[in-house]
Amino acid sequence: MFVIDVSLKNSPMMLSVQRKTEEDAKALYQQILEALRSGNPTTLEMTCEQMTGKSVAMLVSEVAAVQMSEKSSTATASGRPPGFFMVAAE
Repeated sequence: MFVIDVSLKNSPMMLSVQRKTEEDAKALYQQILEALRSGNPTTLEMTCEQMTGKSVAMLVSEVAAVQMSEKSSTATASGRPPGFFMVAAE
């Protein structure tokens, strides 16, 4: 299982969806990157393959970062799930 995490500007909450295959995860990751590169203020909707019925929509202009990772039992066993680390510059 692969997880795509999206971090939004001015929000401590992460948006996450899961994909069953690496190809599907990479396709969604690339779709988000292309939306960011386009610069158009558009809405992007994602659905989760693990939790059917879970969907999330976001304004692309509010995306700060996107990450793709493989969900494994070792990441959660260490108590530290994969995620973002951000340092605020003053």
